[in-house]
Amino acid sequence: MNVGIIGAGPAGITAAYELAKRGVRVEIFEAGAHVGGLARTIDLWGQRVDLGPHRFFSKDPRVNAVWHEVAAGDYKTVKRLTRICYDGKFYDYPLRPANALRNMGALNAASCMMSYARQLLANRRAAPPACTFEDWIVSTFGRRLFEMFFKSYSEKLWGIPCNELDADFAAQRIKKFSLGGAVLSAVGIGRTRHKTLVDEFKHPIGGTGMIYGRMAAAVRDKGGAVHLSTPVSGVTGDGCGIRFTDGHARAFDHVVSTMPLTAMVRSLDSIPPDARAALDQLTYRNTILVYLRIDNPSLFPDQWLYVQTPKLRLGRITNFRNWGADLCTGHRDTILALEYWCNDDDAIWSTADAELIALGTRELSATGLPGHAHVLEGHVVRLPRCYPVYRTGYKQWLAPVTAHLRSLPRLTAIGRYGSFKYNNQDHSILMGLLAAQNIAEGAHHDLWSINTDYEEYQEQAPAEAAYVED
Repeated sequence: MNVGIIGAGPAGITAAYELAKRGVRVEIFEAGAHVGGLARTIDLWGQRVDLGPHRFFSKDPRVNAVWHEVAAGDYKTVKRLTRICYDGKFYDYPLRPANALRNMGALNAASCMMSYARQLLANRRAAPPACTFEDWIVSTFGRRLFEMFFKSYSEKLWGIPCNELDADFAAQRIKKFSLGGAVLSAVGIGRTRHKTLVDEFKHPIGGTGMIYGRMAAAVRDKGGAVHLSTPVSGVTGDGCGIRFTDGHARAFDHVVSTMPLTAMVRSLDSIPPDARAALDQLTYRNTILVYLRIDNPSLFPDQWLYVQTPKLRLGRITNFRNWGADLCTGHRDTILALEYWCNDDDAIWSTADAELIALGTRELSATGLPGHAHVLEGHVVRLPRCYPVYRTGYKQWLAPVTAHLRSLPRLTAIGRYGSFKYNNQDHSILMGLLAAQNIAEGAHHDLWSINTDYEEYQEQAPAEAAYVED
């Protein structure tokens, strides 16, 4: 058997790794110069940095087994500290009584409670179906909490109003963590700590990309091939061939695709009309990472911060010094990654690097985080199509697309890009594992329902609240 795999991100490289272990001949075709996809690690100013915050945590024994097998003990356990930056104040995450009261003030905290209580009463009278993200959050936590801790960040990330974002995003990401309960606890009502928040996570020595680099080396050792800087244009009509950008094509016994689902399906020779029409409704969101080197080794203690301040376009800040001394390699400065999200047609996507670095410097200063420290230099990385947008109605558009792909037994679509699923690393690793079992062992895992199955398995596992961690 010869399997062709498009993309060397967590899902694709895990599938290749597991197939190679089973004696299957695999070839990976990666458009970029490195493996790891969104979870790769890069060298910058003599230090190692990831593409934003990529912590590893899973309660699934299958995922943990392969991760630990590859890591071989070369990782550290990091005590998590993350906060929310809102209008120049920093809220502990989860909220703690003294910190929340000091930042919100008694009147604001009381306003949140009253809003929450009014919503509970309204729900008892007649709770309307929660079709949108805004409906779900307001119905669950009240409007005041929605406006403070959900609205601004979510609209920065997705680029659409919260009343156009599907409730699925809220149900998938927030159901196991009640920010409303945390605020109530801040004034002495309810629990002060939620049992499912991740207190610690694992991070490979040298960066997240180490895992996927080792997987690629293992694939090569077992006779497989990893072709870097080899972009593909799509998949042949029967789903068992790969078409390259230089015009030639290769046939395989099976193809695993992690390229953006919409681009892959459009490349097929024959697409049902309803699936073709649906593709125009499925969109992705881009990320711009502005890295800044600051002349201070101790800016703030968090691994990352969520920036909720509405007047700032900045959405999240990662501080790599707080992920482990091995990344800093003896340097005394600090590298921060500032995240901005946009669409292809937004002006910021084509803004010059120097202007983006200046924007990041100004907005970082506006948070008050750098104090008197100076920005020494900057670097920009653009990541297209990072987030599948769960716009209201996306499921009905995705349905004819997945129905058509189910009819192509020699083609498997996995990963965040490839399946239009809002995966974390561990979700994508699981997809790769199960895809390999389907191909090599004749298993019948339904990969299109992997998120649902995974959440059911992880009933007691942490969720991410409204904040994106991967």
